[in-house]
Amino acid sequence: MHPRLPLIDLHRHLDGNVRLATILDLGRRHNIRLPGDTVETLRPHVQIDGVLPDLISFLNKLHWMTAVLADYEACRRIARENVEDAQAEGIDYIELRFSPYFMARPHQLDPAKVAEAVVAGIEEGRARTGLKVKLIGILSRTFGVEACRIELEALLTQRAQITALDLAGDEKNFPAELFVEHFCRGRDAGWAVTVHAGEAGGAPSVWAALRELGATRIGHGIRAIDDPALLDYLGEHRIGLEINLTSNVQTNTVPGFAAHPLKQFLARGLLATINTDDPVISGIDLPHEYEVAAPAAGLSEAQVRQAQRNALEVAYLTAAEKVALLAGRPV
Repeated sequence: MHPRLPLIDLHRHLDGNVRLATILDLGRRHNIRLPGDTVETLRPHVQIDGVLPDLISFLNKLHWMTAVLADYEACRRIARENVEDAQAEGIDYIELRFSPYFMARPHQLDPAKVAEAVVAGIEEGRARTGLKVKLIGILSRTFGVEACRIELEALLTQRAQITALDLAGDEKNFPAELFVEHFCRGRDAGWAVTVHAGEAGGAPSVWAALRELGATRIGHGIRAIDDPALLDYLGEHRIGLEINLTSNVQTNTVPGFAAHPLKQFLARGLLATINTDDPVISGIDLPHEYEVAAPAAGLSEAQVRQAQRNALEVAYLTAAEKVALLAGRPV
């Protein structure tokens, strides 16, 4: 990391980043039986140690994080704690994303009230830390088109507090083409668009996110490396790539850090960035991704700085906000 550049995380799921101690506490409060009664006995059921066979196996690790969201106060709490934890990592600006339907589902909560609780928790976190935070709403494609309509309506109740719309979940079985109407409404609401693509799916899923949904950033985008024309397009149109090194290895999206295409993306001048995805599940934080994962992926110090600059360029901030964020760093 370069100390004169802001430390930015553009791709972090707040509902995939719940403190282990909080899971234990919420489990006790709501009489939810957990697979462990201490942080260390719970950890193997939530955190990854090694490599999983695929993305869906990774997503299954989220189970206990949402299983304890028994009321709206729990949703508010984990949102607030995400901001506090980001500030403790030394992050200067973060974009946190969440799926209200996914969070609501285990205890049949109202997704609109979940969205309201998350917004309130983020505001509390901002007030306590002074950290600059923006919210991205997720449509969880895994639950189908109609569930995503319900989720979109929930997010729209907090339209002014949300910056962008995302599509996440089972990329292979629920392609972007199913959600064109949803994203048309999202863009009409004034939201930017970032889409999970090129992770479990191939380069065509990235093309669909761009052409069908209007994405200006891509979550992961790893398989773009397979299509030279797509790489040219991403560069020409200044599309941001939200790369998550450790997560990509753990989901078996790439066979190891040395095989990760981030170095190639940066060598081509693409706007690739370094992010965390689900830090508690992965057992990492953003400094780890810069200081350990990036060198393991073959990045030079100059390329690490390049990724850090790219994050500022593609962040969902106004030009004035970017200037202010940059000015806040030591000189």
